[in-house]
Amino acid sequence: MPPTSPQRNSGLPRRQFLQVTGTLVLGSNCAPDLLNAATPDAVPSAPQPAYLQIGILLSTFVRPPLESRLDAAKAAGLTHIQLSLDCVGGPMMPDAIPADFAARIRRETTARGITVASLQGTYNMCHPDPEVRAAGLRRLGALAGLCQELKVPRIHLCSGTRDRANMWRGHPDNGLPDAWKDMVASMRAAVEIARQAGVVVAFEPEVNNVVDSALKARRLLDEIGSPHLKVTMDAANLFHQGELPRMSEILDEAFALVGKDIVMAHGKDLDHDGDAGHKAAGEGKLDYDRYVTLLHRYGFRGPLFLHGLSEAQVPKCSAFLREKLAKAVAKAP
Repeated sequence: MPPTSPQRNSGLPRRQFLQVTGTLVLGSNCAPDLLNAATPDAVPSAPQPAYLQIGILLSTFVRPPLESRLDAAKAAGLTHIQLSLDCVGGPMMPDAIPADFAARIRRETTARGITVASLQGTYNMCHPDPEVRAAGLRRLGALAGLCQELKVPRIHLCSGTRDRANMWRGHPDNGLPDAWKDMVASMRAAVEIARQAGVVVAFEPEVNNVVDSALKARRLLDEIGSPHLKVTMDAANLFHQGELPRMSEILDEAFALVGKDIVMAHGKDLDHDGDAGHKAAGEGKLDYDRYVTLLHRYGFRGPLFLHGLSEAQVPKCSAFLREKLAKAVAKAP
């Protein structure tokens, strides 16, 4: 069975879609009329696969061109990928999508039986410079247009940070009301773009970002209130300084808060708290038995993307995840 995903709706004509995207970026007063004429807000559902599916961030394979990376994923038995456009030969977030990208991606993935389950669209949604945020939003619009062409159902996001140089580095101002306000404005515009494209944007709670916990993730979901906004769960990113001894409690709380809104998950590991994890799955301290069991219990059926590992670690880590998945399924009621 195919992976759980929103189906592509009839959508807007491409020209009107781009008009809406540009309107959202520029803040024109004509936006409401176009948005009211857009596709319905509901995201149609598809039958879920029986089991969680294991995939990989294609950028794990550092071997250009695209075709070689896809061959490596296929050889590893990983047929669901999160695709960053720098794997195709360009910037991760281009201002415009090259004309041949969609046809090439479709041709090469189809030939190998590989599903592009998500495009990577991370940019700093809370950068202190509004022009930087606006540029990221424009590029997200271009990425959403590619999603329409490829029928890719999801785009992966992060909530960002006040750090000017690195969107994965914490900053003392991340907890201030203005940071939350700017991030929510960016996220709301991103969700509108997703609605026009008939896709879902999924943000990742991460200790160094503005949304640094599952509790804040729940707050953001409720504040935006759209079926086009969901969560990417990476359990290795949830632990603030001193919280590792409470791992079981924090994992349980996170899934109680956002478990039903998880549409993607990342599989990596950590060896200390107070920072995002940077270890390969199974190489650190994360309780993977509990993590995978919670994913399964809350109805998540994939994809769980391997992340934060070298190509040489792929066979061991994919086997590790499959073992944990088999245990979770075996003990499920």
